[in-house]
Amino acid sequence: MNDTTITEGTTNVFADLGFPDADQCRAKTRLAFVLNECIRIRKLKQADAAVLLGIPQPKVSALKNYRLDGFSVERLMEFLTALDQDVEIMIRPRPEHSGAGNITVSQVR
Repeated sequence: MNDTTITEGTTNVFADLGFPDADQCRAKTRLAFVLNECIRIRKLKQADAAVLLGIPQPKVSALKNYRLDGFSVERLMEFLTALDQDVEIMIRPRPEHSGAGNITVSQVR
């Protein structure tokens, strides 16, 4: 017999791990994922991506490896626009009594 207890997580692994800025971490990770996809699809070398984004190559390496402490959500969105992506921010009210709002990043292909 296996006595393993399985706990179902939420849709935000950072919240599940107790990060105080879980929504921001999730948004930054999602934005970095889309950035990395854009760089991959365009077959850009890190040095070429650095020129397009206006940052040093080591910062592109940090993005590629999801080391995102040095980047704000706003800066990541600016990088996406530099790679010919449109970024749209939508604000809508939450249903009554449903708790605090969420930050979500979605990609349209």
